[in-house]
Amino acid sequence: MAYWLAAERTVQSESVITRFDPRFWTVNFPRPMMAAVTTLAADALRVDAVFYTQGDLAGLIWEAEDVHDHPLLRYATGRDFRECRLAFCWRGSGLLGLDAVNGPVLTIEGRDAAGQARAWYVRLWNYAVGDPHDAVVTLDFAALDGGFVLPGEADPVWAGDVDRMFVSLVPPAYGAGSAVALPAAVEAWVELSGIVCDGPGAVLAIGDVVVPEHGLEIASGYDDSYHLTPARLLRNALLLGYRGAIVHYLGMSHYMRLEAVSGGFYASLAGGVLNVAAAAWQRDFAVRARALGYDVIWSLSYELFDAHCWGDWKQRAWDGSPALTGWAPPSTLLSPASPGAMGYLRQVTAAVMALAVAAGLAPKFQVGEPWWWVTPDGRPCLYDAAARAALGSGSVEIANVAAVTRADQRALLDAAGVLLAASTAGLVAAARGAAPAVETHLLVYLPSVLAPEAPELKRANVPTGWARPAFDVLQLEDYDFVVAGNVAGTARAVTAAQARLGYATRETHYFAGFVLRPDQAGQWREIAAAAVAAQARGVARAFVWALPQVLRDGFVHFGEPAGDDAVDAFDDVLFPIALGRDAEVAPGFSTAIVTSAGGQELRNASWAEARTHYDVGPGVRSEADIATLLAFFRARMGPARGFRLRDPFESTSAVGPSFGASDQQLGSGDGMSVRFALVKRYGAALRRITRPVAGSVRVAVGGVETSGFAVAAGGYVVLDSAPAAGVAVTAGFLFDVPVRFAEDSLRVTRATFLAGAAASVPLIELRE
Repeated sequence: MAYWLAAERTVQSESVITRFDPRFWTVNFPRPMMAAVTTLAADALRVDAVFYTQGDLAGLIWEAEDVHDHPLLRYATGRDFRECRLAFCWRGSGLLGLDAVNGPVLTIEGRDAAGQARAWYVRLWNYAVGDPHDAVVTLDFAALDGGFVLPGEADPVWAGDVDRMFVSLVPPAYGAGSAVALPAAVEAWVELSGIVCDGPGAVLAIGDVVVPEHGLEIASGYDDSYHLTPARLLRNALLLGYRGAIVHYLGMSHYMRLEAVSGGFYASLAGGVLNVAAAAWQRDFAVRARALGYDVIWSLSYELFDAHCWGDWKQRAWDGSPALTGWAPPSTLLSPASPGAMGYLRQVTAAVMALAVAAGLAPKFQVGEPWWWVTPDGRPCLYDAAARAALGSGSVEIANVAAVTRADQRALLDAAGVLLAASTAGLVAAARGAAPAVETHLLVYLPSVLAPEAPELKRANVPTGWARPAFDVLQLEDYDFVVAGNVAGTARAVTAAQARLGYATRETHYFAGFVLRPDQAGQWREIAAAAVAAQARGVARAFVWALPQVLRDGFVHFGEPAGDDAVDAFDDVLFPIALGRDAEVAPGFSTAIVTSAGGQELRNASWAEARTHYDVGPGVRSEADIATLLAFFRARMGPARGFRLRDPFESTSAVGPSFGASDQQLGSGDGMSVRFALVKRYGAALRRITRPVAGSVRVAVGGVETSGFAVAAGGYVVLDSAPAAGVAVTAGFLFDVPVRFAEDSLRVTRATFLAGAAASVPLIELRE
């Protein structure tokens, strides 16, 4: 497993782009409207939009600083626009014209020559030649004026320190700030073609890193990427080494058409299935993905933005409260028993499969995380009106899924599972109706549906109706287990899911991730390890979930060599010659010391831990030892492979010779984490122990020794259950030091040995 969290580009490869390259524009807008930007050519882009209220406004945005691409692939920040000129052809429909009072304006946000923050409003009509809906616009940023009427209202622009600029797009009946619904949704578009930027400031450097293909595949979602062009999104995936398939989650908040009812806007099939902006984006994404050689697995879930969901579509708890997620604003879960909700999802399924077929893609469809929602306090949402009607007299109350004790409660969960399986079968049928050759996938989130504290919940949320061959592929994700380091939890849940549903490992995919917040970027270590472990387990595909977090945190995965190129860099064997007290042990640090003319020192420690050098030559006591040493050296290919060494002076967690479960504090519980790294403390300094002696580890939780743990590779203790917040986790152990031979050659002679001189056999500690 090799990965890197890149914060910035340093020595990596670069190329150049022209400023205002169509691929790198974005859009933004308020709810409920929708807009999307796609690229038509190397010098052309298109914005598709749908407006629902008089106050809807979309912005077509160019940002001086690239905050959307991977750090290795971003274009250089360029805030000074004074030495460039921009020209383009403007053509559109459904928008206010260039000459209108609220027509398209270029808003430039930045600072003036004195460094004061401000904005300028440049009316495009003042720089246009042609018709209000079909014109050529030319902007010289060194001689640009804001203001409605020129020259009388001229407000000179100082374009030397710009953050961003955006073109406003509004409907013909626009009224700033108005939430009044338009009589009917207005579908609009605008194209900027023949985009030319010239002048000394017209070129920007851009990252051109190409990460070798590494075997992992990628997942993404429209809700996270609707503001970017598909070309930009796919460029990142390709250059970061992801090949094979992209799981593309259609999302829960941006793809639907809406209709105005009683002051709200609700999902609708009036006029089509996807809104025009989402449909344009998906079509462009599909065509470009196919051209780059990707498969696309289109994903649809039972989750919908709550504000756009009809009341009778929602799952509900016993008291009638709707199933709401923790997002802000919240989403809700659609009831598998609701004819309206499931009929809507079947239409969406057919629409996206039609898009795939039209683009020439092999049709692939995923039902993503279908389940009956459980509230944080354990109440299942099985009681919406449609579900109660379907379940009849069997609709008994379950107050907490962790306390299912009665036969009628278990029967209710079984019946709910039948409803869930029937609903997913309906989506599969809709996919096959639109694309008979479709490959179907089911994504199951293991920590929720196979929660150990609620063992009966699987009756409803992992129904036997999903058993093979209901789907072609079973896809599994378990990021709660992964980020907590709960390797044992992953293993148990994967085994249980495959056993219950009958899918062989080669018929499964695995999703590793994801990192919710930037301050949790350290979780990528566990995610990368889980993905590689799944590949080793033999899954057909392993996905990183998800691309937006990869780009945000700078995650780079480097593939491991395979086949004949694979090299095991460590042999888990012990150095075969017992060392006596004559062996040399020399811990060392790397410290740069600068001494000033006055004798003062500035010391910079490069290493947080000592790295130990050994000379084990004094342990060679006989000709048999020499033969053993030479054979061991050859087997390790000299310094190519590491091995274990039992340090004659320090090999235990305790200060003395004996050790116990309370020797070293590994950490404190947080109610979720089960994995703790073995360490040995030297005052405030820590030493990671990666090679404990098998069977020697003893663990205590809250001062009480326990046998409820396993020792994972790399020197990790994995507890059977997570300790409560603040509870200390301690351990005692014996350990070996990972080392390698320090030199490519080994010189030992019989004459040297018979003369009583010790051979020199230098070793060096490995960082793991």
